[in-house]
Amino acid sequence: MKPSGNKPSLRHLSAVKPKLVRSAPQELIKQSFLRPDETTPLVIEPASDVDLLAWARSSRAFLEAKLLEHGALLFRNFKAPSPAEFENFIAAVSGPTLEYRERSSPRTSVSGNIYTSTEYPAHQAIFPHNENSYAHAWPMKLFFLCLTPAAEGGETPIADVRKVFRRIDPAIIEKFARLKVLYARNFSDLLGLTWQTVFQTEDRADVEAYCRAAGYQAEWDAGNRLRTRRVGQAIAKHPNTGEPVWFNHAAFFHPSTLEPAVLDALRAQFDEGDFPNNTYYGDGSAIEPETLEAIRNAYRREMVSFTWRKGDILMLDNMLTAHARQPYKGPRRIVVGMSEPFDSRNVYGTG
Repeated sequence: MKPSGNKPSLRHLSAVKPKLVRSAPQELIKQSFLRPDETTPLVIEPASDVDLLAWARSSRAFLEAKLLEHGALLFRNFKAPSPAEFENFIAAVSGPTLEYRERSSPRTSVSGNIYTSTEYPAHQAIFPHNENSYAHAWPMKLFFLCLTPAAEGGETPIADVRKVFRRIDPAIIEKFARLKVLYARNFSDLLGLTWQTVFQTEDRADVEAYCRAAGYQAEWDAGNRLRTRRVGQAIAKHPNTGEPVWFNHAAFFHPSTLEPAVLDALRAQFDEGDFPNNTYYGDGSAIEPETLEAIRNAYRREMVSFTWRKGDILMLDNMLTAHARQPYKGPRRIVVGMSEPFDSRNVYGTG
């Protein structure tokens, strides 16, 4: 019996092209919040066996939209990446990682442009801040990977600076918007970071060229110590959403934010003009103590905290979300990567 004319031949079957079925990004993951009354961070977990890197690479637009909405994304319960894989993840969702320039805290390179988180003593807390908001340029995206959670404490609290802005008295907002913030930094071998570490060079001419381009006043004393002054924005508008945000280091760098014992020790060694960091209104006048406390309180009221788990990745929009650190006990290893440089010159009238 001859084959039916309606039955396809093997040659015909081999010519049939398989159709690629694509799933929407949200179909492969679960979305939730840490607590019912909080909308940041958005927690993203795999709904099944999902390769995070492959999924993220095909879901960049989805993640960008969610990040602008929530300010922070927490990737949890995916396979824990190595620091090198973590850098690949950043590149997939945000582009090449950035070198840590114009430093304000001690860090160590781990892999490529992946660094340790701030290497301050474990018993010290780190006040909320947006990365490099004191500088003329900053990363738009900030990423944290938990390699080893602390035995106790060590959280990285975050705060939506849109909400921080709304909590601050309008009179304070108006004054800072008008006067901006003056950052005074002194670099020496006695305390804080040296200028060689901050600017990643041993050449004074390189530092001077950088400062000129970035809008700093820079001067040297006889001991090869560098002093810089720069006026920067206090209020910013997010370039993608247009929302006003509280975006500065006015409270972070002010000595009154230090723990009392640390401040007392600092005053015992230095005059105020020689402190490693200080802040003023842009015209050089002092920021009122009650104003600084109101700013600190606005951050405190918006802080959201969670306990790190091994393999957690926290992705922040650096202009929407501030971050901090709680004291901790036991080993703790959190690494950090940054991406998408934003240059504020000719945007906020500074630099």
